[in-house]
Amino acid sequence: MDREVKGRGSENMGERVALRIEIAGRTFGYIRRDLAVVPHGLDDILAPMARDMPPAGRDGWLLRSLPRDRLPALKAGLTDWLVVERQAYPRHYVPMAGLRFDDWWQGFSSRTRQTLSRKARRLGAHCGDGVTVRRYRTADEIDEFMRIAAILSAQTYQARLMQAGLPAGEADRARAVAAAAEDKVRAFLLFVGARAIAYLYLPVERDILIYAHLGYDPAFAALSPGTVLHVEAMRALFAEGRFRAFDFTEGDGAHKAQFARASVDCADILVLRPTLGNRAALGLMNGVDRLAGAGKSLLDRLGLRAKAKALIRR
Repeated sequence: MDREVKGRGSENMGERVALRIEIAGRTFGYIRRDLAVVPHGLDDILAPMARDMPPAGRDGWLLRSLPRDRLPALKAGLTDWLVVERQAYPRHYVPMAGLRFDDWWQGFSSRTRQTLSRKARRLGAHCGDGVTVRRYRTADEIDEFMRIAAILSAQTYQARLMQAGLPAGEADRARAVAAAAEDKVRAFLLFVGARAIAYLYLPVERDILIYAHLGYDPAFAALSPGTVLHVEAMRALFAEGRFRAFDFTEGDGAHKAQFARASVDCADILVLRPTLGNRAALGLMNGVDRLAGAGKSLLDRLGLRAKAKALIRR
């Protein structure tokens, strides 16, 4: 899966976008292009009409999470451009308006409900009576959350290997506190005694919760602390009765698919000017994708994919 690291460009209102060349989550290099990045939030995705396109960057556009049923019309209107689907995935979400926690909970199969309940009991039995979940919402609470979660996030494989941990610099912390002052954040920590072992951070855009960061102490991975925390967070969030949806954002994943209750077929789309350099860049990215796909297929045939993934995350 490509991931983009962005820095502000200076021409054509574009951004200098570093498209990662990666295999199994490890980055091997970047291809940088000046692109107008067009993110699609859940409201954009569910809207009956496509949103307006901003002016292109020097090299074109990056359309993030575009509903795939809009792709034919996009290609028909951009016949002189290179329009390439970089990755496709279901955009998972949970409709919440007018619903209760039990409505969401009953969306799991009976076997899955039993499994989730068993995970919570097993964590409690392993850790004794000291397992607690704390919710953070106000500016002071989020300041405390950021301080604690930053230490925990640094231990996770997302932070170590993918640079995808909780942003925890002073500026990030200040932004989170400012957002909390406007009631635009919900966050949760799972504690064993005084030790935080899992965190969940959710910005709020209007009345939609954004699945931004979930992480856990790798020492407790066998006890599924992230899953246990997320279930309890959903209980608290439904109880507020405020939110219209929980948006799992871009990309697929087993956890997202399991916890969501609806999805839209989406894709990240590169729209590039047909220059020689852009054609060469696409050729390189497609070559790496094919190599990664062949490697996954081989590991699947050998029954080694799970072991390989575990080794990469160490």
